[in-house]
Amino acid sequence: MKHILKLLAVVALGAALASCEKNNPAHSGLTANQKKMAEAVENYVPNVVYSTYKALADESENLYQALSSASAKGVKSLSQSDLDAICTTFLNARKHWEQSEAFLYGPATTFGIDPHIDTWPLDVEALATALSNADQMANLKGEDGIAYAGAKLGQELLGFHGIEFIIFRDGKNRSVAALQAKEDDEAFAKYNVTGEQELVYATAVAGDLRDNCYRLYASWNPEAEKKYTDRMEEIEAETEINGKVYGANILGAARLGSSFETWEEVLSTILIGGCSNICAEVADVKMGNAHSGEDINYIESPYSEKSFQDFIDNILSIQFTLYGGHDLSSPAAKSILTLLKNLGYSDAATIQSRIDDAIKALKACQDKGAFVKIYADSSVQSAMDAVSALDDELNKAAEWIVKQ
Repeated sequence: MKHILKLLAVVALGAALASCEKNNPAHSGLTANQKKMAEAVENYVPNVVYSTYKALADESENLYQALSSASAKGVKSLSQSDLDAICTTFLNARKHWEQSEAFLYGPATTFGIDPHIDTWPLDVEALATALSNADQMANLKGEDGIAYAGAKLGQELLGFHGIEFIIFRDGKNRSVAALQAKEDDEAFAKYNVTGEQELVYATAVAGDLRDNCYRLYASWNPEAEKKYTDRMEEIEAETEINGKVYGANILGAARLGSSFETWEEVLSTILIGGCSNICAEVADVKMGNAHSGEDINYIESPYSEKSFQDFIDNILSIQFTLYGGHDLSSPAAKSILTLLKNLGYSDAATIQSRIDDAIKALKACQDKGAFVKIYADSSVQSAMDAVSALDDELNKAAEWIVKQ
């Protein structure tokens, strides 16, 4: 009787396991460790990537609508509260973008969206020429102004930093009085550029920014809402890479049709192509270029003076990636960091400490002043070292996980 009961139990267990495999074919044929990897990635993609890009798409839409309304209202009728609200919306959109930079692999790179919307320094001399050109301004103000901006202005005049120049100066929200007067930046000295022209330009660029943020979301999420996919069809923007949106590609790892042959390869891409990549950029380029004296004009977000906040958000993008959720302050049960711990990686806690150290060092810089003013300070080197230490740990973890 006991043998029969054991046999029935084994049969029942086998049926249950078979049912699980049937319900989740992505896990079929995987080792126990690979299934855990798959589960961590299946949590990361919707709760980090989709969530962040959806927030970015929506806030960039809000920014475009706010600037469009301001332009239609006319600069002479604009109040300071109107302009302050636009600045707040800009910073919200900017935060979501910077918090997405731990997953620049995929559509952001393949479609050239990253340089298109986030190139700096802004070419202010070229902007002065563009805004003083009557034909260009007519094209930017026209029905196809967004398309004209995206196709004709060039990445040195597009994206966040062109808009930033219009609505911020010297680390503060620009005053309405300044926007209502002639543009007084030295690059504009020989031109008579008005606030009306600046708002027309900012609106067209914000529309192009919105379209590219929509594209990021639609290019990742196979179930992106109709609002976003319809706009992509309208402007004829490609959202598939080798016949698939990227979320479907990454979640289909280890199966026919995915560019990822194994879940170990997926984790390595997230850790190296995503997290380590932005670590190195923050330490060696975003801070390193100016701090070393190689290029003291290579300052991100100089008009709003939010460079250090950008860098903090970049590290937070790594934190959210590893913790398994947008805005999480501790690792989720099926996060990548919890996965590392559960698989027996002895330095998982060190990664968490290095994230905290990097953010703390960057906040210490932020407390001293704007990056554009203190880029040579010793605190910047300390922050660079802290970010590089995190980078080292990410690379060690990636090397370890591919061997499991």
